[in-house]
Amino acid sequence: MNKYVLFFSKRGYSKYTSHLDMLRLFKRAFRRADIALSYSHGFNPHPQMSFAQPLSLGYSACREMLEFSTDQAYDTEDILRRLRGNLAEGMDVSAVLPVHEKKALAGQVDRADYEIIIPVPYYERDYSALIGEFLAQDQILAMKRQKKSKELKEVDIREKIVSMEAVPSEGKEGVGILKRNLLQLNVQLDCGSQSNLSPELLLSAFLAFSNLPVERHRIEVCRTCMHFPEDSELEKQFGGMQE
Repeated sequence: MNKYVLFFSKRGYSKYTSHLDMLRLFKRAFRRADIALSYSHGFNPHPQMSFAQPLSLGYSACREMLEFSTDQAYDTEDILRRLRGNLAEGMDVSAVLPVHEKKALAGQVDRADYEIIIPVPYYERDYSALIGEFLAQDQILAMKRQKKSKELKEVDIREKIVSMEAVPSEGKEGVGILKRNLLQLNVQLDCGSQSNLSPELLLSAFLAFSNLPVERHRIEVCRTCMHFPEDSELEKQFGGMQE
């Protein structure tokens, strides 16, 4: 069996494609590209393919990771060439690399970087000082819905925020001056099976703390990178890669 990781971006309307639909999309793309995926055994075999971490609906992404296995060996550049043109608009594959780690990537990711653009002028307040005050709190509380009971429960998210800074946005993706110099939060949060913090909880806590009257649907979130433990071989191999 041959194992690879594919790096791809997800922008534009493709950010509204759900996690399950993304799996279906890639399954069809591999089939059209004539790349034979390995399948599990048993009554209901399925392709051995999984994302390093699910991405919330409505989030864009710069460097997602899809792990997959094939029965025969392929040249990584050949896989890249075949897949390009077989994906939906707004999605692009940037690299394919072999993986020698036996454990699934999903169980080893521990942090993720996000860019959050809030549509307020960056220069109207000292947001760096505001973030300093926000992070200086002993507790940062947010309401989280429990999986089993579906009830909202107040939780402390402070220890799950690795880093947070404010910068002026640069107007990416061709939106030009209309999106320049808005408030952009660059944050790194716990992400993975051991500890995980949704940007939604961070946003709700920060908006309440800063008294920013911004509707959630006007805020853009992009996951830019995922990381593995700092001393791991996976972090050395993949953690520093950018699109």
